[in-house]
Amino acid sequence: MADTASWQLRQAIYQALVSDAGLAGLLGGGRIYEHVPHGVGYPYVTFGPSVARDWSTATEGGEEHLLTFHVWSGEPGIKEVEAIVAALRAALDGASLSMTNHRLVNLRYEQSEVRRGGEAAPYQAIVRYRAVTEPMP
Repeated sequence: MADTASWQLRQAIYQALVSDAGLAGLLGGGRIYEHVPHGVGYPYVTFGPSVARDWSTATEGGEEHLLTFHVWSGEPGIKEVEAIVAALRAALDGASLSMTNHRLVNLRYEQSEVRRGGEAAPYQAIVRYRAVTEPMP
């Protein structure tokens, strides 16, 4: 797999999330997934769709990344899902993310939406972030 800025950013975010004690406490461990293993119970966080766009200037390269996370809760009501969203934000806001061939210029919370899920997961939150990266010289 190519060592793209998008891949490095997702790996750095994953490390920040699984190592955050507050988030792990709410999730019952480092339950952050790309693909949810069979039989995993709620709550957990999944990486959702992402978009990468060229953000280069006339003199420097760069990419804009639009990232989506899904928070899944099996509890009735929004209390648990809102607490997990707050912990996710606390883990990422101001996080120092280490990337190998790229540098994180900024990582900014954009929005979150809490909605009813299905029968299996009564509540879900969709959390969106925007990041900008640039290649390291």
